[in-house]
Amino acid sequence: MQIAQNSNNNFLDKIFKLSAHNTNVKTEILAGVTTFMTMAYILVVNADILGAAGMDKSAVFAATAIAAFVGCIAMGLLANYPIALAPGMGLNAFFAYTVVLGMGYDWQFALCAVLIEGIIFIILTATNVREKIIDCIPAVLKHAVTAGIGLFIALVGLSNAGIVVNGATIVQLGNMHDPLVLLSILGLIIAAILIVKNVKGAFLLGMIIISVIGMVAGIVEAPKAIISAVPSIKPVFLQALTVPASEIFSLNMVVIVFTFLFVDLFDTVGCLVGVASKGDMLDEDGKLPKAKQALFADAIGTTAGALLGTSTVTAFIESASGIGEGGKTGLTAVTTGILFLLSLFFAPIFTSIPTQATAPVLIIVGVMMAGSLTKIDFNDFTNAIPAFLTFAMMPLAYSIADGIIFGIISFTILKLVTKKYKEVNLSLIILSILFICKFIFLG
Repeated sequence: MQIAQNSNNNFLDKIFKLSAHNTNVKTEILAGVTTFMTMAYILVVNADILGAAGMDKSAVFAATAIAAFVGCIAMGLLANYPIALAPGMGLNAFFAYTVVLGMGYDWQFALCAVLIEGIIFIILTATNVREKIIDCIPAVLKHAVTAGIGLFIALVGLSNAGIVVNGATIVQLGNMHDPLVLLSILGLIIAAILIVKNVKGAFLLGMIIISVIGMVAGIVEAPKAIISAVPSIKPVFLQALTVPASEIFSLNMVVIVFTFLFVDLFDTVGCLVGVASKGDMLDEDGKLPKAKQALFADAIGTTAGALLGTSTVTAFIESASGIGEGGKTGLTAVTTGILFLLSLFFAPIFTSIPTQATAPVLIIVGVMMAGSLTKIDFNDFTNAIPAFLTFAMMPLAYSIADGIIFGIISFTILKLVTKKYKEVNLSLIILSILFICKFIFLG
């Protein structure tokens, strides 16, 4: 038994270079479990959000788990980084609430856009263009996009919880006497306390607590089983390939694919750099070694995810929790991926978690993302106005795409008018012209 264990350890050491990174199998596996615990909420939340777009929740649950498995395995084996991937927050909201519910396209169209995004990312990564694109977009708009998506997600969470509803004004407070609304508020309080107390797996634990309270109180339905057959992925599998060519080559598809590209580009790179910095993985120049391999893993995850039937796969900032537990290599990511795959057998537990338990997660994730506002210089109005329009228009217009468009157009115009030509590149000017044309001819 001991010989077999040592053999396995040696095998894993060769693949993930554990000794060279001063770590061991036990530490890496525990780190992977920790990362999974902090990320597992995405199984429920993603199914809930894409379910709003008309997709089969059970099938999305399965697609989410498998896509996360593919992404994590790719990251672990290609880049050997302890960074986990799964369908990302914000991008799933854009998928469901803007492309499908807002613009009126079906979810197959949105999946096709994600598939195109993934293929483009593979090409851009292979040709080293992806890293260069990042330099074209001003930092202030990157921060504003992240914050705007955070505000958008928070609004979705507040709406799902019934805390805010349509009313005489644009929105108003919901029925504070409704037991389900009160359950959501309790969930928000519990999740917030767990977060500020730095409890591992705060989101997942908070959702479990609220689900149990709701089930015991009889206001939400309890699961009929703990373990079940793996949910069928058939209702969403390969549906991205069913979109007519006329829709694939439309201007709206171009705008939507660009938005997916834009948001995912900065979300992934920002996460990679932030998590790598926490794990002391950056080199002396502040750059991320094997960035190309990491970006390849992200692109592979997105492409596979679209074919499986889920929204854009991206690196998760929650990976920092596993790194905090000592994870240093790809074995951490691989462990997380395997746990995502195993979660398929416990679908009844995850899918029975009510909206009142997931809504607080959306709100707090929104808070986390809104932290990017602190990086914006509001004293310079050529930065402040575009940034404000970017993050304000997202929740107000209920469209992430419109927020980005308003931000890019206003940034370009204000910088040119104030003769700050060095801050504007040709790409921004071209994009601004295209977006203005969209408003004129397409509304």
